[in-house]
Amino acid sequence: MSPTSTTHPLFRRHVALPNEHGAWVFLFSPLLIGLFAGGRWTAATAPLIVGALAAFLIRQPITIAIKAYSRRRSRDELPAARFWILVYGVIGLLATAMLIAQGFGYLLILALPGLPVFAWHLVLVSRRAERKQMGVEVVACGALALAAPAGLWVGQGYADPQGWWLWALCWFQSAASIVHAYLRLEQRQLTAQPDLISALRLARRALLYTTFNLVAVSVLSAFSLLTTFLFIPFALQWVETLWGTFRPAIGLRPTVIGVRQLVVSTVFTVVFIVAWRA
Repeated sequence: MSPTSTTHPLFRRHVALPNEHGAWVFLFSPLLIGLFAGGRWTAATAPLIVGALAAFLIRQPITIAIKAYSRRRSRDELPAARFWILVYGVIGLLATAMLIAQGFGYLLILALPGLPVFAWHLVLVSRRAERKQMGVEVVACGALALAAPAGLWVGQGYADPQGWWLWALCWFQSAASIVHAYLRLEQRQLTAQPDLISALRLARRALLYTTFNLVAVSVLSAFSLLTTFLFIPFALQWVETLWGTFRPAIGLRPTVIGVRQLVVSTVFTVVFIVAWRA
């Protein structure tokens, strides 16, 4: 008997959890950076984590429901989608109520930019046009990066303006990571090692993103607007993109590319946390 035949219709993994495994890092990286930058764990920390996770997870069953209504998937998946929308919705509302009760109602402002982005995504899903939308992904990771100031503020107990630095830095890194991943996926189509000019032309956007991040952070650190060693995590992504420019991912499976970028993003997160507090 197959595993799917014994699984309850409401507990379908692909309905409850996102299929894009690399997407998790775009939530947890800024959230962890913000929490550690906040310096302490408070009674509001757990509701923030749970609420952010619920908001992130509810995207999957809503997407499945939209696909079912637009005849892209079987309508048999609708009960499971509705179930998980209800579960994540209730959890998110409870977490929000706890944050408001503890005086962090202003954090709801950070959730507002994500609503039009999510609506945009659902429109694309209904039109079968959500794949390979790099611009949408870059904007979406900016909304997810707002978890960084949220984490900082619950730790410090007030809306520290430093949170906006964290948001911008996390967004810029996530954007560079996405553009780098698209570069690697595009390189899969190559049949031979390109010459120097062709390799640089293909990687120009990814190199522009990572170089801008590294130079901007270095200049801001030089003027003491950011901590001294914060350029190090951004140098990591810059080196990775430079290496990928001249070592194209010819024939590599997307999973291999995704796992490598996940490792790089994880190391970035750890090094960023250490550098921010140094």
